[in-house]
This record gives sequence, C-alpha cells and structure tokens, in this order.
Amino acid sequence: MPATEHAAPIRPGPGGPQNLERFRADVARIIDDYPHQPVFPLFVELRDLRDRAMKVLERRVPAEHARDWFHTTGLVCAAMANAAFDLGHSVAAEAQARTAFQCAEQAGSDALRCWIRGTQSLVAYWDDRCRDSVELAQDGLRHQPESGTALVRLAAVEARAQARLGDAHAAERALTRAEEARERVVEADDPAGLMEFPVAKQYGYASSTALWLGGQVGLARAERDAITAIAGYAQEPVERQRIGELCLARLDLAAARLRGGELDGAAEQVDLVLAAAAGRRTEAVLRRLRRLGKALERTPLQAAPAAVELREKIGSFCAARGVSPLVGQPR
Repeated sequence: MPATEHAAPIRPGPGGPQNLERFRADVARIIDDYPHQPVFPLFVELRDLRDRAMKVLERRVPAEHARDWFHTTGLVCAAMANAAFDLGHSVAAEAQARTAFQCAEQAGSDALRCWIRGTQSLVAYWDDRCRDSVELAQDGLRHQPESGTALVRLAAVEARAQARLGDAHAAERALTRAEEARERVVEADDPAGLMEFPVAKQYGYASSTALWLGGQVGLARAERDAITAIAGYAQEPVERQRIGELCLARLDLAAARLRGGELDGAAEQVDLVLAAAAGRRTEAVLRRLRRLGKALERTPLQAAPAAVELREKIGSFCAARGVSPLVGQPR
C-alpha cells in the first residue's frame, strides 16, 4: 500500500506548515524511490499529490509559505514529467514540464528551473528533435543552481544531442562543462533519487555520446565509459540500484561490442537488460533495445543463429509491453 494512504490527508485550507511538511515528505519519498521502483504506481501517487497541491494553490496560501508550496508542487510536476515520458507519453511529459517550470518561476528556484530544462531537453532528444534538445539545454544555462547536480545533467544531455547531430567539438565541450560543473557541486541534491545525477550516470551519458561520434577511438571510449558506469551502479545495494540507468549503460556496452564484432559480448549484456527491465519497463530502454535490434540486422553477423536469436528476444520483449494509460491526462 502506498505510504500516502497512511498519511493524514492534506487539508485544502490555508496551506499551513503542517500540511506542507507532510506533503514534502511524501514528495521526497517518491523522488527518492523513483530510480529503482516500477514507474506507473509512482506516477499514480504523484498525480494524486499534484491534484492536492493544486487545490491548495487555488486557495489562499499564507505569503510566508507560498514559495515553498510552489517549489514542492514544481517538484511533483517535474517528477510527473519524467514518469510520463518513461511510460511512453512524451506529449504529457512536455505538458507537465511546462507546469513544473511555471511553479519553479514562482518559487524562484534556479536548481529546479535548470533540472526541468534538462528534462525538456531529454524528451526532445528521445523524440529525435536534437536541435531542440540542444537549444533547451543551452537555455537552461541561464539558471545557475543553488546546489545539486542539475547543471552536470544539463551539460551531459547536451553532449549526447550534439554528438547525434554530428558536432564532435560541441559534444566534447559539453562533456568538459559537465566535468567542470561536477567539480563545483558543493551540496547534494535535496531530494536526491530522481533529481540526482550521479557520477555513474555521467559516465553513461559520456558513453552514449562516444557511440554517436563513432570511429575506433569513439567505440573504445564508449566501451570504457559504459563499463565504468556499470561498475558505479553496481556499488549500490541491489534493492537501491538505478535499474533503468543501469540498463542503458549495459545497452551502450552491447552496442559498442556489437560494432566490434563481439556478438556474444553484446548478447550477454542484452540478456542482463531483459531480466532487469522486466519489472520496470521504460521508454528509453525500449527505444535503445529497438535501435540495437535494427543494428543487428545490419551487422555482417546478421545471419548467425546467435544474432537471429538475439533479435527475436528483443522483438518479443518490446512487443510484450503494453502502454500504461495516464488515467486523467496530466494538465
């Protein structure tokens, strides 16, 4: 049973400190759980919290608590944007991100504004709008976070998009900015979980960037960075591992090995992904699997029994996934 069902309901009155404290605790718990729990149940909880928060904001909130209410509501909508995309609903994700950004503006939070621009850039990247992805990431630079890793994430997202556009110099500059932003982080993300951009994830994005740039040097770098990312994720207890991110790093490693002619090495990583992602299917992992399946059709080893079997596994896994409905579409 979700923890929100045990909590005292938020009263839609004046938005006082007790209601705000309970609300923030629920939001922080969900954001912390997000990377290692199934997405849809958390989306449902987030939707309920968003609706409660909107009722509070529609009424009179004491001036001394207004910014905190807007900030926490912005966190809810930002998390919903991420969840909507993970569930395969990019239009809903963009709508939630716009609402989240409006809340961040009211709250005056540069960290949240920066994180949301990163999410918008991410959605554009996966929707094959890489020029939009770059522009959104660069716009996010206007907002210098008070703390946390949002700026690291923003630069890493831009690097992938620049690489996909074929601009190697811009991609390298963005990766350098990500490293420099990491060095300037003085306080942890609060809340962490979904809002945190750990070092392992930074290596994962660098791996994807190298794959898009290609070439022998790029493939070697992609494999090295993917292995580093996987090792970083593996340091966490199994129940706390960031499942989707770990799967993406493994798929980068699989792609690098496939391009190097290591079919068995690629298949090993895909098998691990299919086992881990069975309970937490996300749009990004499914798209990467489909891309790998297409790559298998173009490899010189495409007729090998192992390649045929691997394509069939990927096809069956992707076809078995039903689209999770967003009951009461996000506004």
